[in-house]
Amino acid sequence: MKNQEILHDEDESFASASRIKYFDMVIESGEGAILKDVEGNEYIDLLASASSTNTGHSHPHVVDAITKQAQKLIQYTPAYFANLPAAQLAKRLTELAPIDGPAELSWGNSGSDANDALIKFARGYTGRQDVVSFTGAYHGSTYGSMSASGVSLNMNRKMGPLMSGFYKVPFPSPWYREPYETEDEFVDRMFEEFKLPFDTYLPADEVAVILIEPIQGDGGIVKAPEKYLKKVYEFAHEHGILFAIDEVNQGMGRTGKWWSIQQFDGIYPDLMTVGKSLASGLPLSAVIGKKEIIESLEAPANVYTTAGNPVTTAAAMATIDVIEDEHLLERSERLGVKSKVFFDRMKEKYNFVGDVRMYGLDGGIDIVDPKTGKADVKVATKLIYRMFELGVIMITVRGNVLRFQPPLVITEEQLEKAFDVIDQAMDDEANGRIQFDKTIGWSTD
Repeated sequence: MKNQEILHDEDESFASASRIKYFDMVIESGEGAILKDVEGNEYIDLLASASSTNTGHSHPHVVDAITKQAQKLIQYTPAYFANLPAAQLAKRLTELAPIDGPAELSWGNSGSDANDALIKFARGYTGRQDVVSFTGAYHGSTYGSMSASGVSLNMNRKMGPLMSGFYKVPFPSPWYREPYETEDEFVDRMFEEFKLPFDTYLPADEVAVILIEPIQGDGGIVKAPEKYLKKVYEFAHEHGILFAIDEVNQGMGRTGKWWSIQQFDGIYPDLMTVGKSLASGLPLSAVIGKKEIIESLEAPANVYTTAGNPVTTAAAMATIDVIEDEHLLERSERLGVKSKVFFDRMKEKYNFVGDVRMYGLDGGIDIVDPKTGKADVKVATKLIYRMFELGVIMITVRGNVLRFQPPLVITEEQLEKAFDVIDQAMDDEANGRIQFDKTIGWSTD
C-alpha cells in the first residue's frame, strides 16, 4: 500500500489530538538509525522516536530478550506477584540512579504516569500539596503530568480545570537573557523570578516538590545554567521541599551521561522519573527515589496492571546491556562533539542558524530571522520538510528549534550523510529553492 492510502484510511478512525502532524509517512520497519516506510523509502532517523530508541531500532540483543521472554511469559500483573526480569531490573536501575543513599522505585507504563507517581510520593512523604514546575516543560499528557507541563496551550485548551496546587516559574532559557546581561546577572535575575511566588503568595512550607528537566527536551533542548540549578536545589532543601528531576527524555545515555543531572556537579535528586528509552521504546517507566520517600505510601497507591511486566522489563535489562557493552555513553559524548562542530560550521555559513546547543548526541539548533534574531518558524519548517524529501527525519520543537536526537548507535557514515543532507537543505533555503508553506509541528499557541 501507499503512504497516502493508509493515512487516508486511518484518518477515518484516529483522533487528531493524538498525533502532532509532521510528514505523510507510514513506518514499516527500522534497523539501527535507518527507517523504512511502506513504499520502501529509507530515512536516516535523527529523532530516535522522540528519544525513546536510544539503542536504535530493533537492536538484536533487545529483540532476542523480548522474544525469549515472550515465549515464557508475556504478562502477569506485578500488582500482585513478582516476576524475575522486573525484580532483577529494579535492583539494577536503582543502583544506576544518581540518588544519594538507598533508593527504591515504582513501575509505570509511560513518562506521564511516572510523573503522576512522583507527585503522589512527594505529597505522601511531605504531607504538603503544592507542586512547582517550569515554563517550557513537557512532563506528559495525564492530568497530573499535564498540570505540571508548560509547553503548549493545546495541553490546556478546553480541558480545564487542570489539577489544583500546581505553580509554574520561568525556565532560564537563553532567549530570555537580555543582551546587556552577564551570565551571573542573568542567573540572579531568573532566580529572583523563581523566588517571587514564594515571596508573595506561595508559602514554601506548603510546597511538596520542585520538578524540573535539568535539560529541557520539548522546551528547546536547553540546559539550565549550573549556578541557577544549584540555587534552586539549595532553596528546596532549605525549605524542606523535595527536589525532583524528569529524565524521561534526557536520560538513558542521551547526553553522554546516564542521566542529564550528571551534567551538573553536586546535585542529587530526591525523586526522578525515567521512561522512553528505558525499554528501548516499549511501554515501561519508573519513578525512583530515596527509600524513605518511596516507602511513604502503601499499596495500592501506585499500581498498574501492566506496569513492570516481564517482556518490557526484559527489554530494559537488554537495553542497559547494550548501553554498557557498546559504550554508548562515550559514543554519545564523542559524536556529540563532532555534531557540535558541524552545526557551528552551519551557523557560520548560513545567517538563519542561531544558537547551537549540544549535550552529547542531543542538540537544539535555533533557526532565526537574521534581521531580528527572533524565532523563524517558517524557515525551520521548510528546512525539516526539505530534509525529509532528501531522506532524513528531523523535527522542530518550539516551532523554530531543530531537534537533533539520533539513536546513539548511529554510524559515523550515517551521521556524515545526514550532515550532507542538512547542509543541502540549508543551501536550498538560502537560495530560495524550497517551496513549502504548510503549518506542521508542535502548536505552542
